[in-house]
Amino acid sequence: MNKSMLKTIVLGGTALTLTFALLTYPKEALEASVRGLNTWWKVVFPSLLPFFILSELLIGFGVVRFIGSILEPLMRPLFRVPGVGGFALAMGMGSGFPSGAKITARLRQEEQLSKTEAERLVSFTNSSNPIFIFGAVAVGFFSNAAVGIILAFAHYLGNILVGLVMRFYGKKADTTYSASTQRPSLIQAFKEMHEARIKDQRPIGKLLGDAVLSSVQSLLMIGGFIILFSVLNKLLFVMNITTFISSSLSYLFSLLQLSTALSLPFISGLFEITMGSQLTSQTAESTLFQQVIIVSFILGFSGFSVHAQVASILAETDIRFFPFFCARLMHGLFASILAILAWKPFEQNILSQAQWSPHALPTFLQEGTTSWSQIYFEFCTLYGPTFTILLLFTYSLLYMKRHFPLK
Repeated sequence: MNKSMLKTIVLGGTALTLTFALLTYPKEALEASVRGLNTWWKVVFPSLLPFFILSELLIGFGVVRFIGSILEPLMRPLFRVPGVGGFALAMGMGSGFPSGAKITARLRQEEQLSKTEAERLVSFTNSSNPIFIFGAVAVGFFSNAAVGIILAFAHYLGNILVGLVMRFYGKKADTTYSASTQRPSLIQAFKEMHEARIKDQRPIGKLLGDAVLSSVQSLLMIGGFIILFSVLNKLLFVMNITTFISSSLSYLFSLLQLSTALSLPFISGLFEITMGSQLTSQTAESTLFQQVIIVSFILGFSGFSVHAQVASILAETDIRFFPFFCARLMHGLFASILAILAWKPFEQNILSQAQWSPHALPTFLQEGTTSWSQIYFEFCTLYGPTFTILLLFTYSLLYMKRHFPLK
């Protein structure tokens, strides 16, 4: 039996098993599907769509080329990527998964990156956004805003460390940066911006329409993966597969002096970060210190749901997925180590907040609060679905106009 035939048998058998599980546990699958759908249309879609559209417009107007010219002396020596990588890094940190991958793929399609540079860039430009870390995880799950500080510190610094390591990936001949590169000139940067806009040749109306169509198509794909992995995670749990794998990890957790009760949330987090982070925060048999370590790894690894989204985006280019996967493992490891190192400086503040309100409601659920997390939560809950429906309707009109024009 050759390798290709074995792969066919494994994939087919896995699909049949999951189909059988779906028919056996329809109630649990439906609940998980609804949960994934609510996450997508209330939070993910309204959060990411503006970033996706703006990134397309900034690329089309040549602004990204301008930013790249300015940041070239910084990004080249540090990460061995062109200056436009700074734009992907900033947008990835601000809007979260999988914005960095989408922007990197777009830059590769524009031939502003080589294949190796794109593989370096995508490895450290995908991260969780600050609203999720502080609002959902720290305040929502742990009811402790101070936890968000240590999680964010470990997450973002860990991502930068991944970028510094990945600079050694690929052949040296791939880049031609020289230490004698001249300082960036604003005039030259504006010229490159203008040339990029003229080269695009699309009128503003078409550029905006293309941005909306491309962004909504990407978000529809992302929504499908969120729902799929939400169901998959639930099915693996009810079939006791997650429990079996977690029991196998108990010895490793004991060796690392971590509570064995955290092995089950850890496995869930490998598939989907939201559920894994929530289950970790609810594990009473572990200390807060141990929970922070596990959640740091989960956020860094990002979960197979995000991996599938990134793989689908990269499939439209010649960028390989494997370097991204290795980088996620490194990020999880780096974030966990940084969380351990940063625990002592923040320990007193974190524990004091936990002792002051061990059963406190999340900030956005308390009366009289006006924090940014409350504003974001209320916007997503009240207006997120309406915003999503309106944009999907707009997408439908643009799609019909493009593909079925009136004669």
